Amino acid sequence: MSDFNHTPESSNLLRQQASDRLKNGTAQCSDIVTASADALSVLYKLSSSPDTAVDGLKLLHELQTYQVELDMQLEQLKANELESGHELSCYRMFFEMAATGCMLLRTDGVIMDCNLSAARLFDTVKEQLLGQPVDSLLSTESKAQLKTALTRLQSGDTSTNKILTTNPAQTGRHSLELSITLSPDRRAIMMMVTDEEPKLVN
Repeated sequence: MSDFNHTPESSNLLRQQASDRLKNGTAQCSDIVTASADALSVLYKLSSSPDTAVDGLKLLHELQTYQVELDMQLEQLKANELESGHELSCYRMFFEMAATGCMLLRTDGVIMDCNLSAARLFDTVKEQLLGQPVDSLLSTESKAQLKTALTRLQSGDTSTNKILTTNPAQTGRHSLELSITLSPDRRAIMMMVTDEEPKLVN
């Protein structure tokens, strides 16, 4: 995805590209930004006097160049929005169809989102999981393990934590392994759920 970064180099490049479009007649100015009556009045006064006509032309060129810059930025923003929307749709599809169970939790452990695999592992449907505290699916022992893991995340441990949960409260399944990671902005938790045979926890 490309964009116009706010650096002196990129600003100079954008200005040059706008000037080139004006010179070769390829600039297509939108009607989103239009000159005000005051600005047009100033331009008219400058162009009416031989002493200030040159300044008026320079100002007009500057305004035209500035509008072309804005139009180019708008054009790029629209392109980026389309590309971002496509990428988001692809990632959403990968999330939904992943063979591994995935859950997105609030920092207090409430399930905000999950995929089909996660719902199957807990023998339910996705809609039944959304809005539930994730520990409501676990045994009493596993609830304590989860609480400890979430506390560690909130205290600064952003690395993945793995715990074993046995006998989820709402199912008769054997052990499930949960891998928990705090998001970079510390506002959400990603939980990966896999169907595992019981094993010792370090």
